[in-house]
This record gives sequence, C-alpha cells and structure tokens, in this order.
Amino acid sequence: MKIAIDGRGANWYAGTGIGTYTQQVLKYILNFDLSNEYHLYWCGTNYKELSNIPNVTVSIASKKHHRFFEEYFIPENIKNKSIDIYHVPQNGIGLPHKKSCLYISTIHDLIPYIMPETVGRGYLKRFISQMPEIIQNSDMIITVSEFSKKDIIRIFDVPEDKIKVTHLAADSFFKPMEKDIAKEFVKINYNVDCDYILYLGGFSPRKNVKSLIVAYSRIYKDIQSDIKLVILGPSKDEHSYLIELCTSLGIRDRVIFTGFIPYDHLPYFYNASIVFVYPSLYEGFGLPPLEAMSCKIPVITSNVSSIPEVTGDSAILINPFDTEDLKCALERVLEDEKLRYDMAEKGFARSREFSWIKTAANTLNIYEETYAMYK
Repeated sequence: MKIAIDGRGANWYAGTGIGTYTQQVLKYILNFDLSNEYHLYWCGTNYKELSNIPNVTVSIASKKHHRFFEEYFIPENIKNKSIDIYHVPQNGIGLPHKKSCLYISTIHDLIPYIMPETVGRGYLKRFISQMPEIIQNSDMIITVSEFSKKDIIRIFDVPEDKIKVTHLAADSFFKPMEKDIAKEFVKINYNVDCDYILYLGGFSPRKNVKSLIVAYSRIYKDIQSDIKLVILGPSKDEHSYLIELCTSLGIRDRVIFTGFIPYDHLPYFYNASIVFVYPSLYEGFGLPPLEAMSCKIPVITSNVSSIPEVTGDSAILINPFDTEDLKCALERVLEDEKLRYDMAEKGFARSREFSWIKTAANTLNIYEETYAMYK
C-alpha cells in the first residue's frame, strides 16, 4: 500500500495528547513496517530522521496557509502519488474535500460538542463546522477509547463497524526510578525541596484544577507531614485565576506553580511525588494518569468519561463534581503508606497493558483491513 499520513500535528500539538499520539504512532509504525510505502506531510525542521527511512518520503507544509495545503496541495499530491490511504490523526481536521483515495481519521474525542465552553473559540468553530463532513468522508474512524467510540456513535449515528479503538500509551521513559534521585533532580533544577502532591495536564476549566486546590486547602493543616501541592504547566487558560484562588484561600505559599516543564523532565516530577491527582471532568483518553502509573506512583482521578477504562481498579476514582469526595480521597492516601504502596504496584501492573508498539500495530492492522474492505 501507499499510505500518506498528516504528521503536522506532531509539532503543532507537541506536549498534548494529539501531538504525542501523532509522534508515537509514526515513530513505531515506521520502525517496524518496511513493506508499505509512506508519504508524510510535515511542518517543522525535525524531519531529517524521517527522510532517512528507505520507504518514507516527506513533504514540508507551512504552518500558515492551511487552506492552500488542505484544499489544493495535499489532495493534488495524494492524487499524483497514487496514494491508497490518507490518515489524518488530529481529529480529522484538515481532511481535504477532494477525494482520490481512502480516508482514515483519528477522532480523539468530541469535547467541542460535549463541553464547548472549555474550547478556544477559533478551534471550536473549525471543529464544529468540519466534523460532520469529516465523519461522512472518512472510510474508517479510529478513536482512542470505547467511551469516545460511544460518543461518536451517539452524536453522529455512525455504524459501529466504522469505528476502531486503539488505546494510547505512556512513553517508555515514564518508568520507576529511585525516589532520592528524582527528588534531587527537582530540587536542583526547580528548587522544589519538599514532599508534594502532583498535578499536570493543562488548565482548561474541563481539567477541574480548581477542585484540587480547594480540596487541598481543606486538608493541608490536618495531614501529619508538611506536604505541598505542585502544579506543572505554562501560563494559559485558567492559570492566572488559579494562582489568585490560592491567594484567596490563604495557601499561595503552599502551592508551587512551576510554569512550563520540558517533556523529558516529567518522569522526575512523577517519581518524586507522593501521589498524582487528575480530577478532570471529561477525557477522550487521559494520558497523565497512565504516565503516573507507569512511574509506579499512586493515582487519584475521576470516575467519569474514559478515565476508568484506562485505570481500571488500580486508582482511587472520585466524583470530580464533589470536592468533598476528592478531599477525603487525598486524606486517605496521604495518611496510609501501605495503601499508597499497594496502589502504586497495582497501577504499574495495569500500565504494562498499554504500549505504543501495540497501538501502532493495531493502527497498521486498521490500514490493512480498510484497504481490503474497499479494494
């Protein structure tokens, strides 16, 4: 087969679930599939390694002029190269109107339909306007959880056999390390020299970080040891509001906002933490809990959307709409060392069930099944 993949999202959305998915699926498929021909549409300068793979060619697209590339350059290029399958990993956004091959779209979630108030206005408009046509024009849809599959079927009345599920995975460098080494790293590089509860994953209202801060404000005086709250991530969305909230609750000196953290530093923060908390209201998959579990760190997270599908019974699941439930879970985990140990072991075992090799292999199988079905 001749397979084209829109790889632009690997750089456009670096550090997000979509960016990580695009990067990792490309990496592993191209590593083990030498029988098919691949053509990648790329944006950025980090393409030389891809160009050195014998069965891969790369076309560079500018980050600007989306309309030209998506409506003219890419469809004409697909036609001229006699491509069999074109895969768009970033929710199908940018799928050309003109069609000369089979289309596969990965639709991670329908958050703009479910929680439109949590999505930026520009992306919301583009997503809502394009999604019905993306669904219609896609010969096969990949999604990242059974939960998201049900959402797509419910909202768009898509036949079940038109949607395949491939779970995401944590990068292989999310793994257990000596806690003393991890703590020394965050101390030297970020001046974080304390035991702490960890959160990372963005500051959209959907992430519900407010509830974590409020829950922490209700327990920090009562827990036996001096444990702070560390929150990772760049200043965007509700970041400034959350800092103001900490001040109004009288805990500004107990909550550490680190700002942006390089991706390869995240395993140190996970490993140095006591517990990872992720009280999100809605996720298509939710990678951070899986990353924490891969580092053998106990997890408290939400009992809604796709998250229980990822964690199974290896995390403490709370009602994210009930701050008291989160408060009680925090108290329970922080005061019970054996519980933390058991959760960490169980979560680590659960995390071994997910791998990018498996995700990439399943994706390749979907390419082959779709091609066989229509050809």
